[in-house]
Amino acid sequence: MYQVGELVSYGSTGVCRVSEIINQTCPDGEERLYYVMQPLYKACVISVPVDSDKVFIRPIITRDEADRLIGLIPTMDCPAFHSRVSRELNEHYTTLLKSYSCQNWMEMTISIHTKKQWLLSRKRKFGSVDERYLKQAEELLFGELAAALDIPKEEVREYIGAKLESLKAS
Repeated sequence: MYQVGELVSYGSTGVCRVSEIINQTCPDGEERLYYVMQPLYKACVISVPVDSDKVFIRPIITRDEADRLIGLIPTMDCPAFHSRVSRELNEHYTTLLKSYSCQNWMEMTISIHTKKQWLLSRKRKFGSVDERYLKQAEELLFGELAAALDIPKEEVREYIGAKLESLKAS
């Protein structure tokens, strides 16, 4: 069970802080424990049963895990996924997003950026499906990295760049 104040990754919402754990009476009269959570990057409050298995919830990664993941970037092989069938693109990207893995989100963003550069270098249009999923993956990834590293989300891209530069130098 998570504790009040703990940061968790909650489904497609991203990083949330557990603000309360409350007893609530359900319509059937049964008492259940609920997490009351506040997303760090959205203005809302979420209430979810502690024992729910409908939405994925896990602790966020640690600072060391975030730095280790960033350090893996130069060794990652993230080929672009190409398909003219938007359903296939949707399925591919949805599977990666729903893995709820920072490493998969990292590989997905690198892959889509690779695809974008390849298309733009050939003066071809970058697709809206790719653009939408790139934005979703970056939101989830950068939100979790920001929380783990205790920096503003807007500084994550710069932090990654600086970390990669220091790795090159050493």
